[in-house]
Amino acid sequence: MTAGTEAPAESGTRGEEVRIGIALSAMGFVLAGLGACVAILARDLSEPTGRLALLSSGFAVGLLVVALIGPRLLRSWPIPTVLAFGSVVCAVGAVLIAVAPVYPVVIAGGLCVGLGGALLVLVAPLMLNGPTAAARLSRVNAVASGTGILAPLTIGALDGLGPSGRLAMLAAAPPLLLLAVLTRSPKSRPAGQPFQPAGGRVESPRVARDDSGATDVVGGRVEQPVAVLIDSAPAVGLGRKWRGRVGRQVVVDVGIGWLRVVLSVSVEFCFVVWAVARLVATGLPTATAALLGSAFPIGMAAGRAIGPIRWRGWSPVLPSGAFAACGTLMVSLFDSPAMVALGLVVAGLGVAPLYPVTLASLVATPGLSSARLSAIGALASGTAILLAPAVLAVLARAVDLRTAYLVTLPLIAVLFLLSRRSARTSFV
Repeated sequence: MTAGTEAPAESGTRGEEVRIGIALSAMGFVLAGLGACVAILARDLSEPTGRLALLSSGFAVGLLVVALIGPRLLRSWPIPTVLAFGSVVCAVGAVLIAVAPVYPVVIAGGLCVGLGGALLVLVAPLMLNGPTAAARLSRVNAVASGTGILAPLTIGALDGLGPSGRLAMLAAAPPLLLLAVLTRSPKSRPAGQPFQPAGGRVESPRVARDDSGATDVVGGRVEQPVAVLIDSAPAVGLGRKWRGRVGRQVVVDVGIGWLRVVLSVSVEFCFVVWAVARLVATGLPTATAALLGSAFPIGMAAGRAIGPIRWRGWSPVLPSGAFAACGTLMVSLFDSPAMVALGLVVAGLGVAPLYPVTLASLVATPGLSSARLSAIGALASGTAILLAPAVLAVLARAVDLRTAYLVTLPLIAVLFLLSRRSARTSFV
């Protein structure tokens, strides 16, 4: 390849990275703000805090819908169209949550955020696929985690000044709408895109697999290695080693991978949705609790920056889960705002690598296409977000939120059991 062709390709991949970075950062702001919004919406709408658990359920339903229709959508629409549509839907959801006058509008906003956000997550690894996928995905995830810190800080500060703090969610709409406009523009489709244009359209990858798991060329293209989020994911090369493994073993591997993602996201969203409510339960005003609610995304950002901890061949899930368990105990056993906030930081440090590690392992499973495995990952996330915060809310009614937080400990324990090394495959 000549220098003249390398430059446009590099420019194209950087443009894709910027667009995905904008998308995930805006979505990260919205997700990190959900917990603070639960407490503020309960106050603004005079609703029980437990009933606002359906806000995350609406988000989860959106994820589940995209998980079911995602692969078919990617076969029908160009990837930039999916990205633009997801951006607009996510922006609408953020606006509805910010200005909702009644409870049903809030739930509709959560549903839109789930639908749009799931579309963004679905296309991100496909747009950034290639030999440098791990580094590029790490960069955009780090930026998204950093943006998430701003959400509870902004919501708490605005709420303390007088207006409802949930109005801060409006800040996510302009970048998402701008992204939709830029993505749909012909100039936003540079020559360096990973999927070859056909007839002026950028098509989603269509790669046929035979029963042995090998890939075929479709339309002059060969499927690239699965994009991974971390270096330790068993991706490149493993497909050749286990190419003969089909049928039941593939189902078992995908099933275990799916359950590990469910457990990781369940633990994470128990903190995302209920952290601010836990701080309010210590006696803090809502605005102050929203500010201190940034402790968990701060821990998450630090954990993502550090990355998975690897020690003597052990799965990085084990040390990360141990930190998460320690943070859970601090949040549950102490009733001092300072100790609860410190516990949220420790929990964030531990929880941060769990989702990237388990999702990377799932998407790298040989025997299925990366697009289908990404959809299975979205299904796992939706299942977790639909169930875990709601279960914690039910437990909080039976006992109290402080005690209910202990539900994350058995989830971490099961994740430990599923993350042991197998004789056939090294799960990370």
